[in-house]
Amino acid sequence: MNKAILLIQCPDQKGIVAEVSRFLYAYHGNILEIDQHVDEELSLFFMRAAWELDSFSLQKDEIAQKFEEEVGQKFKMDFNVHFNFPRPKMAIFVSKLSHCLFDILARHHAGQLEVDIPLVVSNHQELKSVVEAFGIPYYYIPVSRDTKMEAEKQQLELMKKHDIDFVVLARYMQIISATFISKFPNRIINIHHSFLPAFVGAKPYHAAYERGVKIIGATAHYVTEELDAGPIIEQEVARVRHHNTIPDLVQIGQDVEKVVLSKAIKYHLDRKVLAFKNKTVIFY
Repeated sequence: MNKAILLIQCPDQKGIVAEVSRFLYAYHGNILEIDQHVDEELSLFFMRAAWELDSFSLQKDEIAQKFEEEVGQKFKMDFNVHFNFPRPKMAIFVSKLSHCLFDILARHHAGQLEVDIPLVVSNHQELKSVVEAFGIPYYYIPVSRDTKMEAEKQQLELMKKHDIDFVVLARYMQIISATFISKFPNRIINIHHSFLPAFVGAKPYHAAYERGVKIIGATAHYVTEELDAGPIIEQEVARVRHHNTIPDLVQIGQDVEKVVLSKAIKYHLDRKVLAFKNKTVIFY
């Protein structure tokens, strides 16, 4: 089904839902989903509306302008119109850990993710055969302190060549530069190996084990210049017991990471994420 999705942010005021609904009805839009949220503290209104395009009397390239003229200006809206076609293009960045990469590729192969994956980029060669087994090109671009700028230049050239819409860091163990981030604002999804902000660092499960925690978790968020502090898309936790060993915690944690990352990708693909002030509204 061809559909359009409207994401709205504006000052809270009366009549918004009625006017949006009137607009869609006036042009014969069959509403499929509609959801809204009011942040009472900030007096902000958020809305997501999806409708079928087959019966809609406006062309794709007319919708945003007409909506701005008839509704957006009146309510001082910031809004975006998205479509579920053509399918977006996602690049995956990965280092050596394979669990998130495997999960994404398996879900994509099973038809669970409505997205194209033109390439996988890595700073290591270990996962090349795995990726190519799925018929996806694998680009090995080594990264060191001395070559980081040149490596990112190559990466950005690949993103442009393949017309990439968004990037997923599937345990890519490199810090992304401000230049790279600026090309994909709120379009780089990272999975963090802890329930932020606790137990950051190279060995979070060892730290959790030493602390004797009873839950561990994972956090998927958009990447910003402030390390691991971007808008959070999804989080999940799993309970652990005193008899669990460090390898147990690693496995439990990686299982949570896979689920959290896949959910974040799905929310992003379905245009169910609205980011503002380093936070997100998620229209489940």
